[in-house]
This record gives sequence, structure tokens and C-alpha cells, in this order.
Amino acid sequence: MGTPARAGEGPLERRLGLTDAVVIGLGSMIGAGIFAALAPAAKAAGSGLLLGLAAAAVVAYCNATSSARLAARYPASGGTYVYGRERLGEFWGYLAGWAFVVGKIASCAAMALTVGSYVWPEQAHAVAAAAVVALTAVNYVGIHKSAWLTRVIVGVVLAVLAAVVVAGLTSGAADPARLDVGSDATAGGVLQAAGLLFFAFAGYARIATLGEEVRDPARTIPRAIPLALGLTLVVYAAVAVSALAVLGSAALGDAVAPLAAVVREAGHPGLAPVVRAGAALAATGSLLALILGVSRTTLAMARDRHLPHALAAVHPRFKVPHRAELAVGAVVAILAATADLRGAIGFSSFGVLVYYALANAAAWTLSPDEGRPPLAVPAVGLAGCLVLAFSLPLSSVVSGAAVLAAGAAVYALRRAVT
Repeated sequence: MGTPARAGEGPLERRLGLTDAVVIGLGSMIGAGIFAALAPAAKAAGSGLLLGLAAAAVVAYCNATSSARLAARYPASGGTYVYGRERLGEFWGYLAGWAFVVGKIASCAAMALTVGSYVWPEQAHAVAAAAVVALTAVNYVGIHKSAWLTRVIVGVVLAVLAAVVVAGLTSGAADPARLDVGSDATAGGVLQAAGLLFFAFAGYARIATLGEEVRDPARTIPRAIPLALGLTLVVYAAVAVSALAVLGSAALGDAVAPLAAVVREAGHPGLAPVVRAGAALAATGSLLALILGVSRTTLAMARDRHLPHALAAVHPRFKVPHRAELAVGAVVAILAATADLRGAIGFSSFGVLVYYALANAAAWTLSPDEGRPPLAVPAVGLAGCLVLAFSLPLSSVVSGAAVLAAGAAVYALRRAVT
């Protein structure tokens, strides 16, 4: 069992309802991934891009279902770190938390750099660091304000994506024949595309990591996670169909800014700056939600002393884990200011897939009385996560495995000296 919150560490305040939880999930998923992930996924899968999207969606659904059942039973901050600890043992919970924090910190830096590259390419690092500082400040003054800002961002980004879909599908450049699966699609390419696209789906965990701040979590979380995932899948499918129909898989795979290329090819070049602005705003929304989720898992691990215990403090006024948020924000700001981590998306995907593999393993251990989903759900989720993780580029697999091994070594050392 985990260490309970002590005086001065208090519980977080339950302020979020169903709509807020769904919006935070949407803000985490409908972010920079849909603007950036289509091109490398198309490069890997060719005309099998939609098959890769479907495979990613199936795995994401299983993960979402398992996470929702676990979150309803363990409505505390930390997500799979808590579930793994309670269902599989302390080490597996720790490993899940380690994979999540390290992988998502890399994602935070990548999203910050995406903001910088769209807003002011020549000063991308400076803009990225400034964005991290600003969003950390927003999170610091309370989760309700974070949810409100996320709602605004999601609304604007959805409007931009709708414009891309309508512009593409109603143009003379759209050719339905480009949606057919050809001989260029291979099983390995489709799986690698699914692994890359999964990065764009993974945000529904943010709802589970906020379990301590959701009202009536046993009812709200199991409803919010699949609802947010379903809405995201509809949006992604529409955007992918439009991009394929207008550009074709080869041109889509080579595009630097694929959705801007769609509107230009569709005969609406004036929309391209709007799409660029939407991409920057989407990356901002993802970064906001990522910092929120990483800080909550950091809080849970600090409570159990797997991370410095000082990070377990909860602000007496704002009721947020302020030290954890400041620590995460500082690390991400330094990375965003000094390194280009956009190539670390594969590494982040590896860590996230391992995280969800452990979530499915934890859900497998639930009894029917504890709300276990049908056994096929965690079984497909666990197998799917592992297959997609090891279908990623070799460099991502090697670096991801090395970081997980380092985390395991830290755990073993800590146990040996205590």
C-alpha cells in the first residue's frame, strides 16, 4: 500500500466534473500529434495509413477501458503508478511511474519546441522555454483555471481541423482512389505507423492521473475516458481521410507541415497560416495537459518516497502539488531551451506503451466484483502495447529500454541501501 498523505501534504480538491474531465482528455489527445504524426506514419505505412490508425485506436480503446476501470477503483493521483503498485506490486508500479514521468517529460519538451517552431522558428528554443514557464504558472494557480484554458484551446483547434477536412474533401484535388490500400502497405509498416499514431491518442490517461481531483470519480472517470477517446478517433479519422484523399500517401509522407499542405493543394492557400496557428495552439494545449499529468504522477511517487519527498507538498490555497509542478516545469524548460527533442517522439511512445502494458496487466488482476472488463480487453491491450512498442524504430526501442533499465537499477539501489 502507498504512503498516505500527511499533514501539509493534504488531499487535492475535487473540482472537475464530467465535461471538464472530457475536455482535459481531448486537450491531451487533440494536440500537436494530429498536425505532425500523420506524415511519419504515412511514410511508414504508405497507403496502409488508415489501417495503422485503426490498429492504434483498438489498442487505445483497450487501454482506455482498463484505465477507466482501474481509475474508478483507485481514484487517486498517479494513474498506472498507483494501479501497478496496488495490483502487481511496488516495483511494477514504480516502473510504470518511471516510464510515464521520463517519457512524458520528453514529450513536454517536444511539444514546447513545436510551439516555438510554429510561432517563431528562428527563436524556437526561447519561445519553447517561455511557453513552459507560462503554462506552469497557469497550472500552479489551480486546476480549474487549467481546465478552462484547455476548453478554449480545444474549441479553436477543433474549428481549425474542421476547416482542413471541409477544404480537403470538397476540393477537386480529393481523389477517393487514394484511400485504397496498395502493395506498398506492409504489416511492419502498418504496425510502426500505429505505434507513432498511438502517441497522439495517449492523452486519455491524463483523466486517470487526475483521479483525486474529479468529483464522483467512480462514475465520472469511466464515462469521461471512452467519451474523450471516441470523439478523438472521429476527428483523427476525418483528418486522415482528407489528407490521404488530397495528397496521397507518398506526398503526405514527405510533407513537412502536412495539414498546411492539404489546404494549399486543395486550393485554399489563405488557410495555411490559420493551420500553422492552430498547430501552435494545439501544441500549447498538449503541453498544458502534459505538465498537469506529469506533476500528478510525480506527486504520487514522492508520497511513496520514490522521488524526493519534498515534491509531495500540496499548496494550502490553490490545492495543487505546487513543488512537483515547479520541478517538472523547470526540467522541461531547461530541456526545451537546450535540446531539440522532436526526434524523441519514438522514445516517448515506447515509454507510454510500456506504461499502458502495465495498466492492462493490472486490470487483468481485477475480479468481476471489482469491475474487471472482459478478459479479452486487457489481453488485447497488453499484447498490442508490446507489439507496437517493439515495432517502433530500433533507436527508439534501444533508448527506451535503456532508460527503463536505468530506472530499475535506481529502484534496486534504493532498496539495497534502505
